[in-house]
Amino acid sequence: MMKPQSGKTLSIWVDTAELPEYPPLDKDYQCEVCIVGAGITGITTAYLLAKEGKQVIIIDDGPIAGGETGRTTAHITNVIDDRYYKIEFWHGEEGARLAADSQTKAIETIEAIVEDEKIDCDFTRLNGYLIFKPDEQEDTLKEEADACRKAGIDVEIIDKAPFPSFDTGICLKFPNQAQFHILKYLAGVVKALDKLGVKIFNGSHVNSVKGGNPATVKTKDGFTIKAQDVVVATNSSISDYLATHAKQAPYRTYVIGAKIPTGSVPLGLYWDDEDPYHYIRLQKMERGDNEDKYDILIIGGEDTKAGKEEFPDERYKCLEEWAMERFPFIESIEYKWSGQVMEPMDGLSFTGKDPENEEHVYIATGDSGMGMTHATYSAILNTDLIMGRENQWAKLYDPKRKTLKAAGEFLKEGVDVAEAFISYVTPGEVDSIDEIAADDGAIVRDGLSKLAVYKDKHGAVHKFSAACTHLKCIIGWNPKEKTWECPCHGSRFDALGNVLNGPAIKNLEKVKDKD
Repeated sequence: MMKPQSGKTLSIWVDTAELPEYPPLDKDYQCEVCIVGAGITGITTAYLLAKEGKQVIIIDDGPIAGGETGRTTAHITNVIDDRYYKIEFWHGEEGARLAADSQTKAIETIEAIVEDEKIDCDFTRLNGYLIFKPDEQEDTLKEEADACRKAGIDVEIIDKAPFPSFDTGICLKFPNQAQFHILKYLAGVVKALDKLGVKIFNGSHVNSVKGGNPATVKTKDGFTIKAQDVVVATNSSISDYLATHAKQAPYRTYVIGAKIPTGSVPLGLYWDDEDPYHYIRLQKMERGDNEDKYDILIIGGEDTKAGKEEFPDERYKCLEEWAMERFPFIESIEYKWSGQVMEPMDGLSFTGKDPENEEHVYIATGDSGMGMTHATYSAILNTDLIMGRENQWAKLYDPKRKTLKAAGEFLKEGVDVAEAFISYVTPGEVDSIDEIAADDGAIVRDGLSKLAVYKDKHGAVHKFSAACTHLKCIIGWNPKEKTWECPCHGSRFDALGNVLNGPAIKNLEKVKDKD
């Protein structure tokens, strides 16, 4: 069994589950639907289409859930983290209602799949609690409660969240939220896919996706899949060049898993509105021959722009300090990991026909930190579009949409992109390669260009162009995950320059030593 990894840190999910491994694509294929990406979006889409009787192939350059799916905190919620009052401002009351409907339907669909396939994945219905900063509690809390009710979300104002160790003040309570073990869930869905005849290929890098009749997917190894329809489910789309990427931005979110006595924190999903914000849930654990039982308190937040955080250990330290202040009974920190979140400028994902490749190519991107429900309603929506059915969410999530009221968000992220290009003319992070420690990387100026330089554990130096192979933004080094990250559009590469995450398709360009 292969452990999914897109970085060096280990999530609780990867540590406590096994997923099947499939061989690479070894010849040309034809099918009705080809799905690029074997995370929760691709796997769920394949399941729904196969249940409709479609002949489906899934292809991924890594293992199942090897991208961001294994790095989630697996909150299953219809409580949009950009807040419903903002969704209502950007998309109107009907847009907010449709967004709520899609999120709720996603929870119900996950629950139905768990029940139908008898998946043992710790799926649990529970309450969610949204906690606001003290100086915002009255006005913002009531504004959000009103917007939620208009959107059809069940919400109640209560005196405090049920933490025994500290008083949160009044907050919003949302019944019928959920959580699960994401990789145990996907293992169960994949087992169902095997029975449904879905073919899965791991370790096959896709070089191009082209719409048409048929649509074609070509791999680095020279093989081709021809399909009636293609769904690109790669977190950040690899089939369009700029259309969606100009309207979303990549952020890295940080997570710790703390060991606590069983029952010391009530089961629930918890989110606050601090800056930086935090999100909390529990995962029950049993370890060892004596069945040692305890809870892992999963705490995330401290988000930073991808490719711009030089000291990620500081983010984990901030999470630990925040947690210890509120939960003094924490016994130890068992896990530290991070994941990438794509933030759309108007709070909603981009799901549907690829705006640059519309003929029989569909995408799903812009999870906005809500990957579990985003993946699931995207699978529902794209399945309906492929099956020729109308879907009331289609216009809301249309990747071609332009949301004028969110122009301020667009301009803010545009400044960050401009800074990434300005960095072409700024100094390197170090003056000399000699300053780079073993198993570490840095950006080094080399005349008029910049190099991404990694020094491996044995002291060997690996040099690459620091220009992302998507749109040439200058990348940054993540010392905790040992990856190169693009702050503009979210492409990621391992220490040796191999692409891990789109929109880039090509590896970093190697640079030879000058004679």
